[in-house]
Amino acid sequence: MICLTLSEPTIQQAVERVKKEREYIDMVELRLDFLTKKECEKASTFPSLVDLPCIVTNRRVQDGGKCALSEKQRRAQLLAAMDGDFKYIDIEEDLKRGELDEKAEARGIKIIRSLHDFSCVPDDIFSRIQQLRKRADVAKVAVTPRGIADVMTLFNAQKELEGTEKIIIGMGPYGVPTRILYKRMGSMLTFCSDNQTAPGQLSSRTLKQLYRADRVDDKTAIYAIIGNNVMSSLSPCIHNPGFAGIKYNAIYVPFLVDSVRAFFALAENLKIRGFSVTVPYKLEVLSYLGNITREVKQIGACNTVVRMPGLWKGINTDYYGFLAPIEKDIEEGRIKSALVLGAGGASNAIVWALRNRNVRVTILNRTLSRAEKIAQINICQFDKLENYHDYEGQVDLIVQTTTVGYDSWENPVEGFRLTGREICYDIITKPKETKFLADAKAAGCTVHYGIEMLIAQGKLQFEAFTGYHYPRSVQPDLSTGSL
Repeated sequence: MICLTLSEPTIQQAVERVKKEREYIDMVELRLDFLTKKECEKASTFPSLVDLPCIVTNRRVQDGGKCALSEKQRRAQLLAAMDGDFKYIDIEEDLKRGELDEKAEARGIKIIRSLHDFSCVPDDIFSRIQQLRKRADVAKVAVTPRGIADVMTLFNAQKELEGTEKIIIGMGPYGVPTRILYKRMGSMLTFCSDNQTAPGQLSSRTLKQLYRADRVDDKTAIYAIIGNNVMSSLSPCIHNPGFAGIKYNAIYVPFLVDSVRAFFALAENLKIRGFSVTVPYKLEVLSYLGNITREVKQIGACNTVVRMPGLWKGINTDYYGFLAPIEKDIEEGRIKSALVLGAGGASNAIVWALRNRNVRVTILNRTLSRAEKIAQINICQFDKLENYHDYEGQVDLIVQTTTVGYDSWENPVEGFRLTGREICYDIITKPKETKFLADAKAAGCTVHYGIEMLIAQGKLQFEAFTGYHYPRSVQPDLSTGSL
């Protein structure tokens, strides 16, 4: 079940929220700690106003909630709310058996006993869950993984606690996969919210429509994206709709990774079929691969890993993805020379792609030694970025690969005089239009967006993952990060 956590201050607003998100959810959790004191007195009426099973809880500040009342007052609010037709009540681990349990049992309300830990995943988490289950109908733990090894511990809960009715949540960015793949963990539900009432929560629409999390079963093939900034990645908006388009029982999930070694162990545990690789692991994954393509060998970086019989295979789709929007211009002779701004992780693939199409390339970078290293491998020119004015009117293509413009309205070559004949290409995907491209458009240049490269390389990844072409009927809208 997908359970919507309600954080509205009034009952009426909570009801309206349920109506708005009804098509995406199966259950709701009413948080008394978000209601005003006056509205809390009406909480017992809430279940009769919605057509879904309801959980009631009154979360203390120490457990991530907002209730700062005395314990007696907090329990009194819960007791009054239980006059309503709630399906579950959520009671904290440390509360001794008392009037809340007695009233719940008398009214047929199932009890969830919950443990919250905002610092770590406790070493004794499995025994804690078993102890909670002895005192309640459902055991719930919401803990904070600090790395991918902790995430694997949470995914092991299914086999360690088979048959135990439970809710296991990994909070924070490392825990996001546990919220999406909750069924693989044996959890009866996952919580969602538009305003993250708990760290790492996703919206109901994202869980239901993008990830189809409620449809995951034992046969669902799992694919992933790993890296340092994967939570803002648009790749799930390419792959998940693509899987649906070919009716493939599969899901593509972001994993924040701190250890490549630990992720490969998790990949074996979950039987992950393939994954995308982003910064900073495109080089580090190479030592775990049993087979690599020519592009990976030449570029020295891998952005796609696919499970093969007995080994992992490394592929680089950045090469072809980058070329896709400008291939025709190269073939027809409109691009014979290029400036590549930056010498980071993506530059090597881009420079190699251009050189393989016989384009003359000059790499400009603040740190000259990094530009020199790529230039030596690809037999091209290099210079300091500060000398960019020397190349005005001298090139057909300018490719912007630095992070400048990602979170600021800046242009790494501010004031570069464009003739209007140049083709300008920025590989940044968010925002869609950077200042570099805005300046290029204003000068009359043809521009290409990072989203074009992302979609092109993503479709090639999709083919590597599934063996099928990306469905023509699916057109993901990556400009807004939604379908």
